[in-house]
Amino acid sequence: MANPTAGVDAGADAARQPVDDRPQWFGHPRQLARLFTTEMWERFGFYGMRALLTLYLTKHFLFDDQTTNGIYGGFTALVYLTPLAGGLIADRYLGAKRSVKFGALLMAAGYFILCFGGETARPHATIGGQRYEVQVENAVDRPTSTGAEKRFVVDGARRFEIRGNEDGTVSLLDGEGHVARTVEKGGFKADGERAPFYTMLLLIGLSMVTVGNGFFKPNISTIVGELYEKGDRRRDAGFTIFYMGINLGSLFSQLLCPLLADTVGWWAGFGLAALGMVFSWSLIRFDGGKLAGYGETPERSGPDRSLLIYAGAILTVPLAWFLFINLMHNAEATAGEGIIAYLLSLPIMGKVLFATFLLSIPGILLWSWFEGSRAEFQMMLAAMVLVVFNVVFWTLFEQAGSSLTLFADRNTDLSFFGLFSISAGQTQFFNAFFIVALAPVFGIMWNALAKRGLEPSIPVKFAIALVGVGVGFLFLVWGAQYAGADFKVAIWWLAGLYLIHSAAELCISPVGLSMITKLSLARVVGLMMGVWFLSISVAQYVAGMVAQVASVETVGGQVTNLKLSLDTYVGVFWTIGVAAAVVGAVLLVLAPLIKRWMHGVQ
Repeated sequence: MANPTAGVDAGADAARQPVDDRPQWFGHPRQLARLFTTEMWERFGFYGMRALLTLYLTKHFLFDDQTTNGIYGGFTALVYLTPLAGGLIADRYLGAKRSVKFGALLMAAGYFILCFGGETARPHATIGGQRYEVQVENAVDRPTSTGAEKRFVVDGARRFEIRGNEDGTVSLLDGEGHVARTVEKGGFKADGERAPFYTMLLLIGLSMVTVGNGFFKPNISTIVGELYEKGDRRRDAGFTIFYMGINLGSLFSQLLCPLLADTVGWWAGFGLAALGMVFSWSLIRFDGGKLAGYGETPERSGPDRSLLIYAGAILTVPLAWFLFINLMHNAEATAGEGIIAYLLSLPIMGKVLFATFLLSIPGILLWSWFEGSRAEFQMMLAAMVLVVFNVVFWTLFEQAGSSLTLFADRNTDLSFFGLFSISAGQTQFFNAFFIVALAPVFGIMWNALAKRGLEPSIPVKFAIALVGVGVGFLFLVWGAQYAGADFKVAIWWLAGLYLIHSAAELCISPVGLSMITKLSLARVVGLMMGVWFLSISVAQYVAGMVAQVASVETVGGQVTNLKLSLDTYVGVFWTIGVAAAVVGAVLLVLAPLIKRWMHGVQ
């Protein structure tokens, strides 16, 4: 039956809706177009760099897998942690617009510094405590290997070809292909001799990106929010359009930056990322007054502290550099020694992240127990439970930039029907492509289910996402059974994983921040937002640790045995796939209870 008051209510809502007489862009303030493009180019730079990073570390600097995945996990953890400070500084001192401009310049400088990697590191191997030179024939210092590389241990005037075995031992073959020596498992240690200056530049570049991101990332969103008055129902749609810029930027950069790195050189790929960041900065710096009145410096009495803040931010770069050095040189943490010993053996970054997260969860819940009502405490408890499950999801999802990229390079046939091939770095574009393609479909689907009263609750969406990320890994494991004689899986299996993961992402990512703001006590909503971003930062760090488990022995940037490599990845992907599916199933069982704790929050 039709609601007889529907027309009256609609008219009242329209009357209450703020009137916007500014120039419009698809029904939104025209400034949204500039901010959309600014975000698109910033993400172009970031994801273009990310598509190359693990390959750059393993193939140019010849870091082993464990070190590479540790650096990558630490870098992405800092990327999500620094916005907490950047948002606070903008709110109290700089204003969002100046923060965005400063962050963009710092990030652009970081990407340009990554262009200067010097000569390829010189490989060597340690066998029985003695160091030997390693020569690599047909080596190409590019993201994509040719498959024709051969590696030799040099012992005086003799050369022995290196062949990894399935049991983890390494055979050294003479000129006739006979086994001259077999090195026991763990007895062959490959490394590279890197120029300290260029290694320092690498870490400084990454440090500048993390600090700059802290100023840019939270504050560009703040400016978007300021385009809409309170009560303007276009806000959610505006943010949806804005965030589409993220996926468009990443989609193109993850194709173009690896392409340039392969055809011209590493410097060209990173250089294109830097140019994207410069474009982003120029859109804010030379806005022609279009953003006047948005993201301005807050009014404060006393002297202008902006120069002091800029100097302090630059001085933070050496601190980030120190954290990277500590991450690289720290002894491996061993979980078998107990949780306390494990936490104590972590690098400084890991200790700080885990200690802060493990203390904040019970601390905030204890505070809400005493300060809030029973219903408020239950809502906070629901939020914290979902925050913990959020860590699990992003830990596994973020294998894309580390273990999945290395899997694409080593154990994936990157050919499309034999017509053309893409590089390992370019495989990361699948996620952005599927997000752009599926986001409208999911929007229509949720709306249709909501009209029928069938839309899943937030806990159920989280559970579906966790099961989905597990199913994605299990799908790739299934595909590994059909690997060819070269121990490579068809690219369609990897694309299928990204399709499933993208669908899972759309179940959890759009509702996370909204869920936190709705469930949190008003007095601590800012703190809870910080905990949410802290959870993602912890997830990024743990993702690096998970990727370390999938480490494969390499010499001169190449694996020594492709079958062993495939078996290692399959074993890890099977374990985390099953674990994610089980965790998702547990959350599905708990969903009705969590939904009751949410007291009607949708």
